[in-house]
Amino acid sequence: MKVFAHRGFSGKYPQNTMLAFKEAEKTGCDGIELDVQITRVGELVIIHNESIDEVTDGNGLIRDFTYQELCEFQVIDNFRKEYGISKIPTFEEYCSWVKGTELITNVEIKSSVFFYENLEEKVIEIIKKHGLRGRILISSFNHLSLIRSKELAPDVVTGALVGNDGIGNAGYYCKKSGFQCYNPGIGGLTKEVVDNCKDHGIKVNVWTVNSMEELRNAYEWGCDSVITNHPDICKSWIDTVSVDV
Repeated sequence: MKVFAHRGFSGKYPQNTMLAFKEAEKTGCDGIELDVQITRVGELVIIHNESIDEVTDGNGLIRDFTYQELCEFQVIDNFRKEYGISKIPTFEEYCSWVKGTELITNVEIKSSVFFYENLEEKVIEIIKKHGLRGRILISSFNHLSLIRSKELAPDVVTGALVGNDGIGNAGYYCKKSGFQCYNPGIGGLTKEVVDNCKDHGIKVNVWTVNSMEELRNAYEWGCDSVITNHPDICKSWIDTVSVDV
């Protein structure tokens, strides 16, 4: 079972920053999950929310700023005093770094709240530019974004992102939609859902796994990957269990 660092090593470092991504790699995790939004002039930036209010010392919507303007703000959270100032990174900056690693990247396209014109095109363009097509999984709560991504790059791996409520007959739905993965919240996931996906050849990447009970369940149910704020703990436990088996 693979381990993806949720927004980087967000359990210990400022989420969705280059620091969190680089520290995640040091844990030996298999991949990184991150969120991509678009600025007023079409630049791709990595941040979870549509607004900057929660994670920076500024306020407003990402789509109302240029990247240069966003650089005036600092990422703030519980780790600021310990690790200093961090900036919102661009997707280009991340890809320039990650191509020198062996990490897989789960790119969440944030197109569920606002419609960002050409967001999928811009994501695919940067992925191709850095030769990362074979190491990318694109996920989104907006499944039309996944369909558009497949139109632009038929070989790209896509995952249907859903909340804890999930969707009925998930394996069948993903297969018929042309998605290779199902990315559900851990809260509503069951072994029966995982089995349904396996019956249709669909991989299950579950989020956000932050307790030992959740980790054990995901492992025992046969999930393909866990997305976690604590990649160090998850990776260590999985490696230990794999050796014991």
